[in-house]
Amino acid sequence: MAQSQLTDIAGLWAESCITSLAGRGIINGYPDRSFRPNAPVNRAEFATMVATAFPNVANVNPGAGQFSDISSGYWASSAIRSVSQKGFLSGYPDGSFRPTQNIPRAQALIALSSGLNYQPDQSVTSTLATNFSDSGSIPSYARNGIAAATEKQIVVNYPTLQNLRPNQVATRAEVAAFLCQALKTSQESGLISSQYVPGTQVSASQIPSGTLVPVAYEEGDRIIVSATETAPVSLKLYRNIRNANGDILIPSGSVINGQLEPRDGGSQFVAQSIVIDGQTYDFNAESQVITRTTTARDPNLISLLRNAVLGGGAAAGLSTVIGDERITIEKVLSGVAVGTAVEANQGRKVTSILRDTVIGAAIATGVSKVVGNETITAEKVLSGAAAGATIGGLIDPDRVKVVIIEPNQDLNLTMTESFSVPN
Repeated sequence: MAQSQLTDIAGLWAESCITSLAGRGIINGYPDRSFRPNAPVNRAEFATMVATAFPNVANVNPGAGQFSDISSGYWASSAIRSVSQKGFLSGYPDGSFRPTQNIPRAQALIALSSGLNYQPDQSVTSTLATNFSDSGSIPSYARNGIAAATEKQIVVNYPTLQNLRPNQVATRAEVAAFLCQALKTSQESGLISSQYVPGTQVSASQIPSGTLVPVAYEEGDRIIVSATETAPVSLKLYRNIRNANGDILIPSGSVINGQLEPRDGGSQFVAQSIVIDGQTYDFNAESQVITRTTTARDPNLISLLRNAVLGGGAAAGLSTVIGDERITIEKVLSGVAVGTAVEANQGRKVTSILRDTVIGAAIATGVSKVVGNETITAEKVLSGAAAGATIGGLIDPDRVKVVIIEPNQDLNLTMTESFSVPN
């Protein structure tokens, strides 16, 4: 039935799309010349629309299409067999197809993703959470397919962009819109307003997974942590991150908060959040694994500690091993030891060998005994309850292994999930 004969779509949000599909015979109106855009679509009707829209998709399941409730004379049997063999739709475990069952929006979308062999390129969780306010109601079986459909901009949400309504029955207008988006021909492009297509508004402001994040560490020249400790660290973006148009997406000076975590005998920085213009957002990025280590017996340890930041575990171990002087450590990676004197031996000379060193909470605890007769005043500690306590001579210096992190070369971050820049 030609579009000019359809009496109930004038001014409809999907009018142009329905007009085009009707003109190509992909969808049809009713004998009374109506289209009934808000009427539900059952599985047989959906199969017929999809089979007509995608006649050239290759069969992936040649033996499929036989169902206990679909006879050879059923009006949609040919279309049902076709979409089953092409991978768009399948039956139920009991062997039925249930042709008169209305199809939910989630099922319609994953059918298109499956038949067109779409797979998500980005994090499924991030894609769904970013684009849909009701992402938690998406069935587990549909998450991958809907994420792929979202990336391909097949999803259409009218009237509210971020309201997917995955379990709501799809209407005839909605299925028409999905098909227009999926056909991807010049004839069908632009038939649905982008204001109803998730992803089109934020694509220019979305930073993809794999993006390099240029950061700097300002608390010290290096960070020293034990090989088994977790220590909080903040890094600062030193260069703007821009999109292809040159627009600034994340400004220089934004702060990335995360922690150093034990990994494969070394340490790895894992980002947890980013602070942009005073607002905190979830942010996922990580560094390489740093495996540069040494022990308290290293004759270069004092030199390495100069202008360094120590983690709690490293401080705890080193204080028991280093020896014979009173040391002032001005920076320890934050925790209980901040501002606390860790004394191995009183009355010895005060040196500034470790001045401007930042140590971790556990390292600060240990350095007083490791260094000898020195007193350690920890002004900044990476964190840990052990900081500020003296571990008197109980640690074997050959077994106190610490990881040496050179921030400028080791803490180059790579995003592990895409990030949508807030408006």
